Amino acid sequence: MIRLYMSPYSQHSRRVVSLLEEAGIAYEPVIIDLGADEHNSDAYLAINPNHQVPTLIDGNVKIHESNAILRYLCLKHDLADWYPQDLSKRADVEQWLDWNQSRLSSTVVDIVLNTVFMGEHGDKEAIKRGTKKLQELAPILGNRLMDRDYLAGATPTIADLSVASGIFQLGFADAIPVDKRIGDWFARMNALSGFQASLPKM
Repeated sequence: MIRLYMSPYSQHSRRVVSLLEEAGIAYEPVIIDLGADEHNSDAYLAINPNHQVPTLIDGNVKIHESNAILRYLCLKHDLADWYPQDLSKRADVEQWLDWNQSRLSSTVVDIVLNTVFMGEHGDKEAIKRGTKKLQELAPILGNRLMDRDYLAGATPTIADLSVASGIFQLGFADAIPVDKRIGDWFARMNALSGFQASLPKM
């Protein structure tokens, strides 16, 4: 059975859980307590030297990066609805996976890590940097959703799961962009049972 080392407070972990749950793929969750610095323990570093979550182990396959895990699961389990085979749709999915990882992800970390999880030790300059960057990125996301329900068309894909996990994370800092297009899309994502199953139990 698949083993997933994860934390429900990690947006990268939650996107993988969302897909596993949506696709009905059996897995064993192994919770890594980030607050207790368990991700830096010798035991976990032996599993993932990057000291981050998630890590997926499937037989002799070990993958650390969340978007790579999403692709792997889709290809192994023939989840064409989530990772379209049509080249133009696949290109859209790939583009938004990379946009999330290269642009939105660091912005989310700047804001949420330093506002919420670091408390009084948070980097105020990082918060300012992230807040300014989000003002640039939110309209890009909103404009993409102007004439479509999901990032790659009429149905959700792993790109939506990936980006939505970051938008949810912004909610910890009350920083979800106020944009009706994003709000409507995020409501559709929230309605997915797999997305709901990935959320931390508050």
